[in-house]
Amino acid sequence: MIWLIVGIATVMLFSGFEMFVVLGVPGYLIKLAYFENLPDAVLVQKMIGGINHDILLAIPFFMFAAEMMSDGRLAGLLGGAAQACFRWVRGGSAYAAIASCMAFGAVSGSAPAAVAALGRIIHPPMIKSGFRQEFSLGLIVSAAETALLIPPSISLIIFGWLTETSISKLFAAGLVIGILLGLAFGVLVWVEVRRRGIKADAAAAKDASAQVLKGTAWALGMPVVILGGIYSGVFTATEAAAVSVVYAVFVEAVVFRTLTFGRFIRIAQRTAVMTSVIFMLLATGSIIAYFVIIAQLPQAVIAMLQAMGAGPLLFLLIVNIVFIIAGMFIDPGTAQVILVPVLFPVAVALGIDPVHFGLVVGLNVCLAMITPPFGLDIFVAASTLNKPVTEIIRGVTPFIVVNLIVLVIITYVPGVATFFPNLLTGLR
Repeated sequence: MIWLIVGIATVMLFSGFEMFVVLGVPGYLIKLAYFENLPDAVLVQKMIGGINHDILLAIPFFMFAAEMMSDGRLAGLLGGAAQACFRWVRGGSAYAAIASCMAFGAVSGSAPAAVAALGRIIHPPMIKSGFRQEFSLGLIVSAAETALLIPPSISLIIFGWLTETSISKLFAAGLVIGILLGLAFGVLVWVEVRRRGIKADAAAAKDASAQVLKGTAWALGMPVVILGGIYSGVFTATEAAAVSVVYAVFVEAVVFRTLTFGRFIRIAQRTAVMTSVIFMLLATGSIIAYFVIIAQLPQAVIAMLQAMGAGPLLFLLIVNIVFIIAGMFIDPGTAQVILVPVLFPVAVALGIDPVHFGLVVGLNVCLAMITPPFGLDIFVAASTLNKPVTEIIRGVTPFIVVNLIVLVIITYVPGVATFFPNLLTGLR
């Protein structure tokens, strides 16, 4: 019976049904097939209870702040400041693209938002500098991934909610891994610059700084406030999210005076729609997680691994393979909701650090955003920049290879992910 239900879910997925339906219908079928005495009201309670957590309030707040930045001047200032800082460097526009995506990620936590907000800003300078169209598109899509690791990462918030892992520790590890991924992409840019003989645009740098950097302190102030507040213990992640909204509204409305009441309402409406989609997904995923627990599926996986004589290294390899395959066909948030409740208890039983496992999952989520055929950021970039999907896929391929190299390092050198969180804990 379970294979019939899986088949129905697969058909629904490739037929274009919304993901919350693809999760919800099979969840109800599982209830009918295996738990027929369970009242329907219990499923409703699990859906509501599943998203009734304070930490999840951080998601709409950070999304609202990201929309405020994208619709106002803050995103443009971040991109312009990065361009000004790197204009003296050979291929500086590409390094600026990475830096601006990382900075935007430090206030939004959303890779699609980074692509949509910065794509039109950072793409033309790279083409003007002499970078290939495919490489430029691949860099934009891939650099936006860092927003899913650098706090406030929405994907890490979801992992922390699913596993009750410390959000602060996940954010601390995500900051390190996000910077490492950005540096890895920077190495690829360095190779491309030497291969194509790209020069620095020094002439443009002479008159750029004063104009572009004017007011940028306000844009850079947001990540300082958010990260400083979280790591100093002044804010929780949820409180920092609320502060980010207040900060964004204040800067856009009072400092730059670009925010009107009509724009505020439109931004709130877009945020409400996006938040509803995410929370419907999380709520329906809670049903699957509930059945996973009562069916003791994690215990069955542990028993199977013990019978195979598998240890943590083999298990992590399996995790990566499963997430990579899943990320090629379904939304990475959905993959988290389905797979983490099954795999996390196994990881803990094998002695794997929860923060380390969270960053392995986080990097797989990043990879899923740029992996064909259904990488979300690929289609966001195609829509934002009006470019063919096939061209973006060709450009993103070398960045996928770099991402896999970083994933291997993080998977099998756990200290890279756990050192900074443990250091912060020790200092406190």
